Amino acid sequence: QVQLVESGGGLVQPGGSLRLSCAASGFTLDTYGIGWFRQAPGKEREGVSCISSSDGSTYYADSVKGRFTISRDNAKDMVYLQMNSLKPEDTAVYYCVTASCGPSSWYVDGDWGQGTQVTVSS
Repeated sequence: QVQLVESGGGLVQPGGSLRLSCAASGFTLDTYGIGWFRQAPGKEREGVSCISSSDGSTYYADSVKGRFTISRDNAKDMVYLQMNSLKPEDTAVYYCVTASCGPSSWYVDGDWGQGTQVTVSS
């Protein structure tokens, strides 16, 4: 069964950091682009970052540029999202999903998992 599992969320104070992990199960991750998306209460799901499979190019939403870093470790079938300088508006459920990543748009082509909750609050 092809599955991506998110972990690493939690409660953090404003200005703090978290690293989210996305683990692949049932398939090899290196041939897939992976996107991180988030959904805050009462809001639509939005793209946060995406990393391509071909050359590892990375893309970010304007709201997280300079604060978040996406990376992948194909040997471990893992993708990470390092989140620094967190703000209350980053509070959301974060999801990873297979996707086609481009400079102007990201196309989701996989199934959504359970996500991991990130709460930024003092």
